[in-house]
Amino acid sequence: MKKSIFNISKLSLLLVLCFGFMLSCTPSAIDESSLFLTEDQADELISQGTLLTLEQFKDSFMTEKGNYLSDTTLYRTRATKDGKNYLFSIDTIPVSDKPIYIHGRVTTDDYAGNFYKAMCIQQIVDGEQQALRLSIDAGSVGGLYQIGQEILIRVDGLAIGRYANQPQLCLPSYNNNIYANNAEQKIGWAPGRIPLAIFRARTQCIGKPDVSQLVYDEYEIKEFTSVLNLQETRKWDAKLVRIKNVHYTGEYFESNGTVSKCSTGNPEDDTNANVFAPTTENIGYPQGRIIADANGNKTVISSSEYAKFAYFYLPGADKNGITNCPKYVGDVVGILGYYNDNARYDPAADDWAISIRSLDDLQLFDADGNLWPRVEYQR
Repeated sequence: MKKSIFNISKLSLLLVLCFGFMLSCTPSAIDESSLFLTEDQADELISQGTLLTLEQFKDSFMTEKGNYLSDTTLYRTRATKDGKNYLFSIDTIPVSDKPIYIHGRVTTDDYAGNFYKAMCIQQIVDGEQQALRLSIDAGSVGGLYQIGQEILIRVDGLAIGRYANQPQLCLPSYNNNIYANNAEQKIGWAPGRIPLAIFRARTQCIGKPDVSQLVYDEYEIKEFTSVLNLQETRKWDAKLVRIKNVHYTGEYFESNGTVSKCSTGNPEDDTNANVFAPTTENIGYPQGRIIADANGNKTVISSSEYAKFAYFYLPGADKNGITNCPKYVGDVVGILGYYNDNARYDPAADDWAISIRSLDDLQLFDADGNLWPRVEYQR
């Protein structure tokens, strides 16, 4: 009997010791000062280096041809057609003893899946918006860098490039997928994603996220679709914009620029279905659906087939067709982009697109003030 009591006592003592050990190993609460820089701390860091505006950064380091192209490091063949204008380019930025910084506020949110492994930032300089895309190799990067978060990035040692004419902070990446569609046009070097560990080591958050600080440039469709110079379009790319008094038409642009009506087919096998982003049959290109204003000016809303809202009907569309699309009028918010990846060098209005962050970016109402109904396709 004594032996049993002794064993139980030893067990009790062991449990007490283990519990005490567990308590001693409980991590302390995270100090927010270790996550967010104050303005003064950011200024101290910047004082030790050079701070560039986003446009200064692009002008200082992004060249037309890039510095990465050589006889042994070839860009994909789709990068250029005439040897003068490059839709794909890479400029590496040498590591500097004196850090080089850029900063901006995050304008995107990848929760809905329409900004996969990518972010955009904006900076307001003399009352004007400047913007840049960031290519980051991490899913759900919005969980680390939330919309409205101001960030400071050390860019020396990274690269700036253009992917389909869109400037972005990146690292060089080689594509050797010989099984891709049009593989002969895609094999080669192009701007690639920055590994998350590298990006985090170079990025500091300033203060806490504040979406009220985001600036939305308001435009009419014709104001940007009339800009068709390849170099000029790069200054507009990645801007956070609001387009007012528009509606979905229930149409899309064909590859030759002509307009066609969306169908009522199953988006799992009909690439032209009247939803935001039906299947691309695993090719993966963004799907575009047309919006128009009262004057008939048109542009594209771009969505990924992997977005959570991909199979939702367009505003006003349903299983019967697209007749009611023009009934829902209002504002569209999103990231403006000029995407040209086929080296045709005859820029057109349908190369412009606005990428929405979620369905909340579509504030479209009928004549009675009812918000467009969100209805997902069902068999």
